[in-house]
Amino acid sequence: MRFLLVVFGILSFGAAAQQYPAKPVRIVVGYPPGGSGDFTTRIIADELQKNLGGSVIVENKPGAGGNLASAEVARAPADGYTLLNAWHHSINLVLYKNPGYAHKDFIPITKIATGPTIVVVNNDLPVKSLTDLVAYAKANPSKLFVASAGFGSTPNISATLFSAAAGVPLTQVQFKGGGPAMQSVLAGDTHVAFSTAPTVMGMIRAGRLRALAVSMKKGSPSVPGIPGTEEAGVPNYESTFWFGLYAPAGTPRPIVMRIHEAAVKGLARPEVREKIAVQGMDATPNASPESFDAEIRAEGPVLERLLRESGAKVE
Repeated sequence: MRFLLVVFGILSFGAAAQQYPAKPVRIVVGYPPGGSGDFTTRIIADELQKNLGGSVIVENKPGAGGNLASAEVARAPADGYTLLNAWHHSINLVLYKNPGYAHKDFIPITKIATGPTIVVVNNDLPVKSLTDLVAYAKANPSKLFVASAGFGSTPNISATLFSAAAGVPLTQVQFKGGGPAMQSVLAGDTHVAFSTAPTVMGMIRAGRLRALAVSMKKGSPSVPGIPGTEEAGVPNYESTFWFGLYAPAGTPRPIVMRIHEAAVKGLARPEVREKIAVQGMDATPNASPESFDAEIRAEGPVLERLLRESGAKVE
């Protein structure tokens, strides 16, 4: 009898995967429009819609550094109809006492894209290079205001790691996402940002913001013309980020694999890779959900150590 139940369960999951999606799929992202989280979500939503043959909806749910979105997906039915686009969960699990979820609440599906942050300043700030920024911060302690996209966000982590690496005080001002943060820098209400590339590339090209460096030692081919941190004079600073798809724990493997295959197929298309590259990132799909999970497990302890050593915390 048990054997028959197992066989029936396998056949049922297989049938469900064949019929999937029978209704709209929702991808939740913890940041508002205008930043890298929103950009990568809309890119992958378009590709899933084409390759799955059903409607895929993006839902922006900003707040608490992405915790609201992650907690909602962690509690969602494990049926493949609610997905999450997020970075590494170890970050908020270190920064927040009660984020509302744990690693075990999710199944990693695939990474979408990876990129560096870009250090940008308001054009009126008398700073032309990363070493100038360090000197200015030391000469004006606690008076250099950094626009950040919320505690636990990529800009928050990148700025905190820079402060520790360069030994300079920075006063971070938290916004609800990368878009609102950039508007603050443009207006001159804040002075500098450690921003994800999709948020600022257009403003850099238009000359509305001055780029000082990308947060990779050797620079990035996806962000040409902007020096890496070694060339820019702060060689011990590096900070990259990624976004990836997750499903609630318990989602049937056939459905997880259908989503994975649809995502990887979309991210392999040259025109999609070009769209991502134009935004200063690289498409970085995983060969399997297991390989993405292995990367997450390997990266977690490193991120946790860096965060604790840097003193990053939610105040």
